[in-house]
Amino acid sequence: MIFVRKLLSKGIYLLTVLTIVATGFSVAQEVDLKPTAPKTYTVKKNDTLWDIASIFLEKPWLWPELWRKNTQITNPHLIYPGDVLTIRYVDGQPVLEVARNKKQLTLTPTTVTETKPLPISVLPWSAIATYVNQNELLPEESYSRLPYLLGNQEGEMRFVEGDLVLSRKMGRPEDQYRVIRKQSTIKDFEGNVLGIQVHHVADATMVEDKAAEQWLVKVDGSNFEAQRGDKLYAGEFTNAKDLALTAATSQRGNIVGNLHEHSLTGKHDVVIVDIGSEQIASGTVMGIYMQGPDIIDSESPRYSSESNVVKSVFEDGSTVKQPALKVGELIIFKTFEKASYGIITRARDRVQQGAIVANP
Repeated sequence: MIFVRKLLSKGIYLLTVLTIVATGFSVAQEVDLKPTAPKTYTVKKNDTLWDIASIFLEKPWLWPELWRKNTQITNPHLIYPGDVLTIRYVDGQPVLEVARNKKQLTLTPTTVTETKPLPISVLPWSAIATYVNQNELLPEESYSRLPYLLGNQEGEMRFVEGDLVLSRKMGRPEDQYRVIRKQSTIKDFEGNVLGIQVHHVADATMVEDKAAEQWLVKVDGSNFEAQRGDKLYAGEFTNAKDLALTAATSQRGNIVGNLHEHSLTGKHDVVIVDIGSEQIASGTVMGIYMQGPDIIDSESPRYSSESNVVKSVFEDGSTVKQPALKVGELIIFKTFEKASYGIITRARDRVQQGAIVANP
């Protein structure tokens, strides 16, 4: 069970519960251990069930199968740092058993305090939580129609909680808004716009909506300083849903961006995939594949990406396409109309924009 703190419009925090399950709890699936799987493993701080499953299994999304026949572990979510996990076989299938770490006692002159580490989570939710309620991918047309901040009577360029700010009037007034700021325009590799990447800057409350062309709003809460040109968004951000983990089948796409605007990403980074909600669901596990540049096979072989290299236009075998090699995995956790967010769960190398995502 993973708890996500959701920021509401007036600064009130609500604890919502995200339960991550995996397909296969009711129908057993064949589980093959890695050849390199250890006989025992001691759980460490910051481990996740996904990390541990990746040590033992080639397909970590099948991690519940490791606990299926083990009555000793009543809840595989409640695994703690210091626990020792051991592989044994039941009816020819591997299962994990746990040697529970002893409770720690702290003695003081007046009290005896019993302490125990917090249980580990399924996924590194700390790497995702910020983006669930603070980031969104909006359709380009919807974003362009939003009202935006103009300025205030003091002539300031930045606005914080309590400031009254004039905004351009567009559409019908709402009582509450999010102040959002554009991060980037996300496009596929054919130049088609998939959406406008925005993040939540502050909250705002309507104060006066009677003027002909402007509204007056008050900044209620600030994650960052609001600026002139920031947009007012009345819609709800897409919230996290329960993730039923399942492997991708025929879906195929590319990594077209990330939420930090880095050129390279790695484990636990959040990336944007050019596959929309009609083609993919939250909880889909995908493999990440990297393909090297074409090679021009000539007397002096060269990469097609090198300068002054003209790619062969003939199908004569002189252009060699490199195979796409798997470099990691990701889990889709939030979907939009034309694209999706995914968290990289495994990466043996740095992941570049343009990497292929397909079945794992």
